[in-house]
Amino acid sequence: MRPVESGAYGFVGTGAITAAIVAGLSAEVAHPPAVFLSPRGHSVGQELASRFANVQVCESNQDVLDNATSTVVAVRPQIGRAVLTELSFRPHHVVISAMAGVSLEQLHEWAAPAGHIVRAIPLPSAARAQSLTAMYPDNADARKLFGRVGGVLVPADETTLDALSAATATFAAHFDYLTTIADWLAGHGLDPAAATAYTTHIFGQLGQSLSQGTDSLATLTEEHMTPGGINQQLMTDLRRDGVPDAVRRALDRVLARLRD
Repeated sequence: MRPVESGAYGFVGTGAITAAIVAGLSAEVAHPPAVFLSPRGHSVGQELASRFANVQVCESNQDVLDNATSTVVAVRPQIGRAVLTELSFRPHHVVISAMAGVSLEQLHEWAAPAGHIVRAIPLPSAARAQSLTAMYPDNADARKLFGRVGGVLVPADETTLDALSAATATFAAHFDYLTTIADWLAGHGLDPAAATAYTTHIFGQLGQSLSQGTDSLATLTEEHMTPGGINQQLMTDLRRDGVPDAVRRALDRVLARLRD
């Protein structure tokens, strides 16, 4: 077995989130860390290895652990136990789980005797080194990793981390909302491609305002509507139709699933 590389990172599971983190660690970085990938998702791993000289695909998940003390586990939660319990962990290992809904208690059982277990919610924007990654508990190695691909948010407890995880379930619904707007525009005579481009543009600009501003969301809401204007009209209609309450109920159901 080769010596463990200082500052190296391992990844068990090579899906979209792993690809995003690896790109953020490696792209346009003067001295990127060594990265060791599991053979799962072989095509994704090979593509990353072909793009970045610091990335290597290992022959097995155990090889990942043997080459890096800090390892991100990014497999589907349904197979997390099977994947972790077949590995041989050591007390010096830092296990960083990106599996939604898998508790610290479960992880400590499955990855024993690993000395440090962290849950994290890395975002796709890690690929651009712009992910605000929520993690719990605080850990210097995990903080260093996610600091390389953006910022870090550490909530007060694990139950709050579950709520943050539930909030990420809104991504597809957000894009579905935008699709509704673009389809409505197309239904009123605009070319579908132009409708998509226009919708993408206006909400992309709003996103930039969010990322660059310091005002609260409530303040931004007020700033983007005129009393008696059309923005206020649409918001009032949606509130009257129960959209905010429907979102809250849906989030409550997601949170209950994550804690089940």
